[in-house]
Amino acid sequence: MGLNADDWLADTRMSYDTVAASYAELTRHLLDETPEERAVLALFADLVRAQGGGPVADVGCGTGRITGHLRNLGLDAFGIDLSPGMIDVARRDHPGVRFDLGSMTDLALADASVTGLVAWYSLIHIPDDQIRSVLAHFRRVLRPGGPLLLSFHVGDESQLRTEGYGGHPMKVYVHRRQHDQTIEWLNQAGFTVTTHKTLTSAESKLGGIVLARRQP
Repeated sequence: MGLNADDWLADTRMSYDTVAASYAELTRHLLDETPEERAVLALFADLVRAQGGGPVADVGCGTGRITGHLRNLGLDAFGIDLSPGMIDVARRDHPGVRFDLGSMTDLALADASVTGLVAWYSLIHIPDDQIRSVLAHFRRVLRPGGPLLLSFHVGDESQLRTEGYGGHPMKVYVHRRQHDQTIEWLNQAGFTVTTHKTLTSAESKLGGIVLARRQP
C-alpha cells in the first residue's frame, strides 16, 4: 500500500472524525436487526462471568454501541478508539461510561488488566503486517483464560474506501480476511480458538465471528 504506520493511522482517525455523527445514526439500531450477533455477545458475557467478571475492553469501539450493549448485559465494559470524534459521540450517547482515546497498535492498558476483550469489526483497517503486533497487545492485556471476541469481513481483498456513512469523504483501507488466516494469527499469538462462524446480516454481507481465549 505504500503507507507507513503514521499515514494509515492518521487517515483512519481523520476519516472517522469526519463521519462520526452520521455513523452513529446509521449504525445505532444494527444490533436490533442481528439476533445471531446478539447471541454471540451474550455468550461472550457468560464467558466473562465464568472467569469471575471484571473489566472488559471494547477496542475500536467507535460510537460505543457495542460497549453500551455489553453494559446492558451486566459487564463492566469500557471503550477505546483512535478517533476523537467517535469518542465524543460515544460519551454523548453513553453518559457515565468510560471511553478512552487510544490505538490498538499501542494499547495503553496494563498487563492482565481486563477479563475480556472485544474487537467488533475494528481489525478491518489494520494492515496484515500489523495484525500480529495488535494480537500480542490483546494477549498482554487479557488475564489468562480471558475470552476474546473478534468480528471481521470475510474475503480475500483489500479495498480503499473513499466515502461512506452518508457520503462523507473517507480514506481507509478495508481488509477482508478468511477464518483460517485469522485463526492461524490467533494461535501464533497465544490464543485458543473455541468457535468461529460466518454469517450474513445487517452488520456485514459476509461476516466472520471468532471466539477465543487467552492461553495461560
